[in-house]
Amino acid sequence: MGLNPLGSQIGTDLTITDGDLTTNVAVQQHVLGARATTGDGRYFRYVKAGAVALVPGNLQQCAAETTAWEDLDFASAAIGDLSLTTVSTVTLTENQLAEGYAIVTTGTGAGYQYKIKSNPAVIGAVVKIQLYDAIQVATPSGGDIDLIPSPYSGVIINPSSATGMPVGVAVFPVTALYFGWIQTAGPATILSDGGSTVGTNVSASNGTPGAVEAEVTAQASVGVAMTGVTTAEYGLFMLNLS
Repeated sequence: MGLNPLGSQIGTDLTITDGDLTTNVAVQQHVLGARATTGDGRYFRYVKAGAVALVPGNLQQCAAETTAWEDLDFASAAIGDLSLTTVSTVTLTENQLAEGYAIVTTGTGAGYQYKIKSNPAVIGAVVKIQLYDAIQVATPSGGDIDLIPSPYSGVIINPSSATGMPVGVAVFPVTALYFGWIQTAGPATILSDGGSTVGTNVSASNGTPGAVEAEVTAQASVGVAMTGVTTAEYGLFMLNLS
């Protein structure tokens, strides 16, 4: 796809400007999850929006977990193979899992993780997943794999009942199914649910989609309030989603 490779290199961040944050394009330009900084303590990740346009100041979640892509039986694979083939049947659109991960969960090779390069479209059928990296441990049939999309593909507003993990905060109204940047660390403007006290931790809200609230242990931690914020208003928070 001619993607900028910098975001995939360990220890390398892209440098962008505030103007770059208004990127709103239909054609992918960077690796999903590529990290960038504006040089002032703010960090961002490159994402593909889900079926609804992103709303600035709203907390975003990865696409909802699809349990039908988990605990799948797969055929044997040899060291050096660049693909995995399921025995279990699945339904996928073309490249729906691209830049995601195949996780060997049981059997020989359990614990290994492989980045997914591509997948064909299938409806209730077995699927051959192409990988970026070669199989490291020969795996006989009988084990299980999970097929997990990139957390930065198809991001959605963080729901009041979590179906995935928070991945950042929208900074621009990226069009549905388009590509752009969301903020993951540093001073960020976020909607507050219930109000926030300066210097206290906040979690993803379980009452207002896209908002944060006073920290709740059972909910995902998001950051720290930099000022006091009134409920239903936007305020400044030190975001710590990296």
